[in-house]
Amino acid sequence: MAKKSSGKSSGGSFLDKLFGSLFGGNDPDAAKKRQLKAIAKNLAHSKYKFYKTGSDQVLPSFGKFFFDIYKAIGPCQLMFQNQENQNQMKKMVVEYSLSEQQRQLAEELSEESIKAMAAHMSPKEVKAKIKQSLELFNSEFDSIKITAIDALYAKTMAFKSFCQYDFYFMLKKFDSSIREQEFSRSPKFDPIDASYIAEDLKDFVAVIAGLPMDTDWTDMLQMFKTIRGVEPVKPVLWGKIIARLRALQASGIFDMMIQLITKDPFYKTVTEDKHEQIVEAYIDKIQKEATDAVKKLEADQQHSKIDSLLSQIFNTTTIVVLKGYTEQGSAAYEKRNLGSFEYAAPLNYLKAFLVEYVKRDVREYADMVLIRGQWTTNPLSQQMSDAFHNLMGASDKITAFDERMAEDGAVGIKLKTLLPRTERDKEAAGIVRTVIGDANDEAKDYIASSARDLVTFAKNVKMLLEDYQKKNPEMITNWKELDRFAEHPLQELGVEVYKKIYLLVTLLQNYLTNTSS
Repeated sequence: MAKKSSGKSSGGSFLDKLFGSLFGGNDPDAAKKRQLKAIAKNLAHSKYKFYKTGSDQVLPSFGKFFFDIYKAIGPCQLMFQNQENQNQMKKMVVEYSLSEQQRQLAEELSEESIKAMAAHMSPKEVKAKIKQSLELFNSEFDSIKITAIDALYAKTMAFKSFCQYDFYFMLKKFDSSIREQEFSRSPKFDPIDASYIAEDLKDFVAVIAGLPMDTDWTDMLQMFKTIRGVEPVKPVLWGKIIARLRALQASGIFDMMIQLITKDPFYKTVTEDKHEQIVEAYIDKIQKEATDAVKKLEADQQHSKIDSLLSQIFNTTTIVVLKGYTEQGSAAYEKRNLGSFEYAAPLNYLKAFLVEYVKRDVREYADMVLIRGQWTTNPLSQQMSDAFHNLMGASDKITAFDERMAEDGAVGIKLKTLLPRTERDKEAAGIVRTVIGDANDEAKDYIASSARDLVTFAKNVKMLLEDYQKKNPEMITNWKELDRFAEHPLQELGVEVYKKIYLLVTLLQNYLTNTSS
C-alpha cells in the first residue's frame, strides 16, 4: 500500500512538472514574459503612440512631444543657467513674499543701515532699535504665511528641475544635426532604438514626478515676472504643458515604456517627497547678520574708546611691556581651541602704568603727602598708604607672573611641552586648558585688586585736592610747607595723578566688564 501511495505521489509530481514546462507554471522567466506581454497589450491600446512593441522602437511622436516642451521652456533654461545656488533661490522666494513693512524692516536690519544709525544714536539706542525691528519683522510670519512660502519654494524648485532637464540631449538622439536652443526648424523625427533613451526617460519621469500637478502656478510665474521683468513661460502655455503631463502621468505610459524597454515588468518610478522649510533659516540669517553688525559696531566703538584712553594715558596706542603673557603668545593655544590669555592687553597696560606713573608721579605725590604731610587723622593716611604700597607690590608680582609665563619660564615650558601632544592626547589638552585658565584667573586678580587700590588712592587724592583749597584744611595741616618742598606744584601734580588714575581705571573696567558679561 505504501508503495502505491508513493507511486501516485510521484506520478502527480511528474505531471505537474510536465505541465509546468509546457505552460509556464511557476517559472519566473515565463511569468515575466507574460507580464511584459500584458504591459505591451495595455500600451498598444493607449491613445499615446510613443512606442512600437514589435520592433522595440520609440516613435517620432515621442520626439515631437519632447521638442514641443523644449521649445516652450527654452527661455527658462537660459534663465536658470546662472542660478545654481539653492540659497539664492530660497532668499528670492522669501523676499518676494515679504510685506512692504517687512521689506523696510529688512533694510533697517542691514549692516549699512545699522552703521548709519550709529552716526546719530548711542550703541544702547541702536541695540534697542534693532531688537524692536527684529520682533516686528518676525511677528508677520504666521503659520499661514510660512506654509505659503514653503509651497512657493517647492513649486519653484520643481519648475527649475523640470526646466533644467536635458531635452536637447534626448532630442539629439533623434536628430544629430539639431542645435541647442534652435527652434526655427523642427528636427527630423525618425523611429529610434528604444534602448538609446531608457535612462533619459527614467530621469524625465523622476523629474515630472516632482511637479505638483494640481497646484496653482500663478504666484510662481508672477514672482519671476516681478523679479526678472518677464514671465519665463506664458501661463496659458505652462497650463497646457502641465495638463498634458498630468494626463500622461495618469495613463502610466512612461512607466510601461520603461518596463518594456528594460524588460523589467516590476519597474516603478521612485519619488522622494521633499518639503523644505526655508523661512526659519532666513529669519535666523537676518537676525544673525543684524546681531553681528551690532556686535561689530560695539567692538569698533570699544576699540576706538580704548585707543582714545591709551592716547590720553600714554600718548600712544602701542604699549608693549609684558613678554610672556601676551596676545601673540596666546595665538598657538587659540588656534587649537585650548583657550587664550584673556587679560593679556589690560595686564600689559596696568604694568606699563605701574612702571611709568605709579613709580614716578604717583610715588612723588605719595611721598609728599604721606611722609611729609601732617595728617589730622591716621586712618585716612593709612588707607591711602596701604593702597600705594599694594600697587608697588603688584608691579613686582606681575613681573614675576609674566616671567613664569614666558617660553623659558616654569609655566611657559610646561605649556610648550604639552602643546604638540594636545591633538591626540585629551589629558594633555585638559592640562593646557587648566593651566591657561589658572593663569587668566591670576591675571584677572592682579587687575581687579590693582583697580580697587587705584580707586582708593584716587578717592583720597580727590579729598586732598579739595582739602588744599580750604581756608582751614581738615586733613593735612601743612600744605604750605609741602609746597616749598615739592619739586612740582603739588596741586597740579595731584590733579594730573587723579586724572591719569581715573583714565586707567576706566580702561581696565572695559576689559573686566566685557569678560564677565
